[in-house]
Amino acid sequence: MKAADANLLEFLKSAIQFAIPIYQRTYSWTEQECRTLWNDILRTGSNENIIAHFLGSIVYIKDSPYQVTSQTRKSSQLLVIDGQQRLTTIMLLLEALARTLGKQEIIDGFSAQKIRNRYLLDTEEQDERRFKLVLTQTDKPTLFSMVEQKAYPQIPSVQLVKNFEFFLKEIQNIQDIDAICKGISKLIIVDISLERDRDNPQLIFESMNSTGLALSQADLIRNYILMNLTPSLQERLYESHWRPIERAFGQKAYSAHFNRFMRDYLTLKNPTGTIPNMQAVYASFKRYAHDHGPIESLVIDIQKYAGYYCAMALNQEKDTGLSHAFQDIQELEVNVAFPLLLEMYDDYNSGILPKSDFLKAVRMVESYVFRRAVCDIATNTLNTTFATFGREIDKDNYLTSVSAHFQAMSINHGSPRRFPNDTDFEEALLSRDMYNFKRRGYFLRRMENYRRKEPVSKGDYTTEHILPQNENLSEEWRNMLGPDWRNVQSRWLHSVGNLTLTGYNSEYQDHSFFTKQTIEGGFKQSTLHLNEGLGDLDRWDATTIQQRGKRLAERAVQVWPAPFDK
Repeated sequence: MKAADANLLEFLKSAIQFAIPIYQRTYSWTEQECRTLWNDILRTGSNENIIAHFLGSIVYIKDSPYQVTSQTRKSSQLLVIDGQQRLTTIMLLLEALARTLGKQEIIDGFSAQKIRNRYLLDTEEQDERRFKLVLTQTDKPTLFSMVEQKAYPQIPSVQLVKNFEFFLKEIQNIQDIDAICKGISKLIIVDISLERDRDNPQLIFESMNSTGLALSQADLIRNYILMNLTPSLQERLYESHWRPIERAFGQKAYSAHFNRFMRDYLTLKNPTGTIPNMQAVYASFKRYAHDHGPIESLVIDIQKYAGYYCAMALNQEKDTGLSHAFQDIQELEVNVAFPLLLEMYDDYNSGILPKSDFLKAVRMVESYVFRRAVCDIATNTLNTTFATFGREIDKDNYLTSVSAHFQAMSINHGSPRRFPNDTDFEEALLSRDMYNFKRRGYFLRRMENYRRKEPVSKGDYTTEHILPQNENLSEEWRNMLGPDWRNVQSRWLHSVGNLTLTGYNSEYQDHSFFTKQTIEGGFKQSTLHLNEGLGDLDRWDATTIQQRGKRLAERAVQVWPAPFDK
């Protein structure tokens, strides 16, 4: 390893090309990091007493000893293993500055032509070799289009575009553009060159504590898999397997979901059902990978399960029935069940589990989680319940054994893992405040869409209190409820019997029950299943609320069935 302080602009000027290896994460700095950098540069450039601002380190590797700032030219691409976020962000800032300056050169070296020819492009090279920085496949086309001042690709890198436009706006609005130019000229980095045969890039990579966004567990996993492979194998594994995973997740979902997917994958693969801590997924993966080589087979397996995860968690399932079930699972937020669902999906994909039985099993999981939520059973056992569930499945009698295991957990009525029976479920629905229930929207939508061939969207409707919430009820309402109307309202207002869906909430307001029945779009005209019978009643009081609540609770037992009889 060789390290030396270097002026950033001289560093960029001296190098022909840096490349971000395919195993690195995509560009991920947000506006927050860019604003911090912008303020640091502005402060440095505005103060003559500040002679430099330390930006961080740039660590790169080459097959033979080499350091950018100790040579005038380089003979081949240098692979950046740390510092790509800062390096890329500076490129965005320089391009934004070049577009603003145009032909004017307000201080020496800062004109559009000089910025591009010295720091963004190598005019002696052609094609991709022209660019000083080559990003990964997801980001590369967007950065190239910016530097060449062309239209963005059809699917641009979201974060690159956002941050470039941030810098462009800030530069155009600043009064003293000289300060930015001076600030950039004062940026200092540590130029660190590694030798492949003498330094261990993986260990150095893991130990770096650079400024900016910390690497995610997913970043570390990808780097671990690809970093130490030969370039040809690295390229093949990335293009054939890892890149398709990234495409399947998409830019935003990859950041939001991949860590969780890997935790579920490792939970499934662990014979003891041990669940890795979300902040220790990488450490768990390294232990697993050490015992389950070769690396190519492991990557292929991860790609397979990633496809299952995307189908279930990211709405990529092609089968309509399964797709609806997975969407309900998502809305219910049954994240803890994914180790089991991944195993079931693999068995379905392998032909072990028929689609009809797979669908029933998914719905059984949904019922289990929702019934427990309604009955206020603690959720702290769900992780281990689903992590170890697969060991109890007899795959020759798949659905029967799934149902049997749910039943076995329910033998003890007080068990923290029990599947609430119909009686307990109905009683909980009728007694609890369903309006302030976290999953109220999911509950009403599923109730409405039960056995509907054309499901309604929850976005088209809002929750309606048939008996209004207004404490100052109209005389019509008070007369209908009787002399004890305050207690009736307090007791039954948020109960399941008094709630429904409507697209006419603003029209209903606090009107009388008769008005809600007869106005345009009222209960007499409603086509929603939840509103059946409301148009035929002559009153709405404690008795009718309880009667409707009982009917809805009986329907709920069918929507979320138990795997056993009462």
